[in-house]
Amino acid sequence: MTDTAATRILVLNSGSSSVKYQLLDMGDSSRLAVGLVERIGEETSRLVHSPLVGDGSGKRERTGPIADHEAALKAVAEELARDGLGLDSPELAAIGHRVVHGGLKFSAPTVITDEVMAEIERLVPVAPLHNPANITGIRTAQALRPDLPQVAVFDTAFHTTMPESAARYAIDVETADAHRIRRYGFHGTSHAFVSRETAKLLGKDPSEVNVIVLHLGNGASASAVRGGVCVDTSMGLTPLEGLVMGTRSGDIDPAVVFHLKRVAGMSTDEIDVLLNKKSGLVGLCGDNDMREIRRRIDEGDQRALLAFEIYIHRLKKYIGSYYAVLGRVDAVVFTAGVGENAAPVRAAAIAGLEELGLVVDADLNAVRADAARLISPEYARVAVAVVPTDEELEIARQTYALVNA
Repeated sequence: MTDTAATRILVLNSGSSSVKYQLLDMGDSSRLAVGLVERIGEETSRLVHSPLVGDGSGKRERTGPIADHEAALKAVAEELARDGLGLDSPELAAIGHRVVHGGLKFSAPTVITDEVMAEIERLVPVAPLHNPANITGIRTAQALRPDLPQVAVFDTAFHTTMPESAARYAIDVETADAHRIRRYGFHGTSHAFVSRETAKLLGKDPSEVNVIVLHLGNGASASAVRGGVCVDTSMGLTPLEGLVMGTRSGDIDPAVVFHLKRVAGMSTDEIDVLLNKKSGLVGLCGDNDMREIRRRIDEGDQRALLAFEIYIHRLKKYIGSYYAVLGRVDAVVFTAGVGENAAPVRAAAIAGLEELGLVVDADLNAVRADAARLISPEYARVAVAVVPTDEELEIARQTYALVNA
C-alpha cells in the first residue's frame, strides 16, 4: 500500500522510438501534465510538454538528439520538475505502464516484479513490435525511481474473460498450446473504459448492459461486452485480425500468405510488412486518413469510395455477428479517432440495420462534441452512442486502485 496522501499517477506508454506520458491526480482525476517524446535515437528528436497547472504558461517544445529511452524519461522528469511536478515528489504514488501483451497470465493490473518482467519478456514472440518497447520503458522508469511501485496495465487483460469457444482457433490443440496460439485481443483498456462509460450514459450499472464497442482509429477493433465482461473481440493472436484498419488488412484467408510465398516469391518478412503496413485503407486507396478519403469521395474518387465501402462492409459484419453473440444489445458505441470524429462512418455503419433496432439521428450524429452522447433517436430500441475513450485515465485508475488496495 502506498502513502494515502500520494494521489498522483504518472502514466507511460513507451513505443519503440517514442514515449507518451500523462501525470494525473487521482484525488479528482485531473490531468496535471501531458506530453510526448518522439524520434528517440535520432538527431531530430522532439519533446512536446504541456503543463495543465499553475499559471498555464502553455506548451513547451524542445528539439535535438535524445539518445535513448533513459535520456527521454530524464528529459520528461526535467520538464515536470519545472512545473513543480517532479518525479521525486512525495505526492507521486506510482507509475502505470501500458503493456500491450500480457498473455493469459495477466488478467488485471499487476505490480511489476522480476517474475512479471520475465513473463512479459517471454511474450515478446507474440508481440515483437510492442512488448520490447514496453520493457524498455519499465526498466528506465525503475532506474529513475526504484523505490516507487511500477504497475503494468495490459491491453489484453480485459479480453481474458472470453470463453474458450471464442478464444481458440480451430487448429491442432497441442500445436496451439505449445506456441501460445489463441485469440488474445487488444485495445482492452479502451474497451473496458468505454463499455463502463456507456453504461453510465444509459444510467445503468455495467452488469446490466450488453454493449458492442467499436474502437476505430488507425488500428481498429470491436468487442462484445455482456454485463461488463468481454465475451468476444475482433483482434486475435496479434492486432492484425479483424476490422479493416489504416494500414492492416484485418481478416484474410490464411492461404493468401501461402499463395504470396509460392506464387509471388515473397518472403515471410515481406508478407508481414504487406499485411501490417501496406494493406487496409492505405493499400486500397493510398490514404489511411478518413478525412482525406471522405474528401476524395466527395470529389468523385471511385478508388476512395471502394475503400470506404470495404471498410464499412467489414464493420457491419462485426456488428451483426456480435449482436448474434450477445443475443440482446443495449448499445452500439463508437470511440477512438475515427469513431469519435467521422460522422459518415457512424451513419454508414448503422444504415440498413433498422430491423435490429439500430437507427442514427442525422442531426445528433452531425454534432461535434467532446462529451459522451447518444446519436440515436429516443424511439430507437438500441442506443447508438459516441463515447470518447481515455486509456490514460483508465490506466491511472487501475494503477491507483492497485497500489491503494
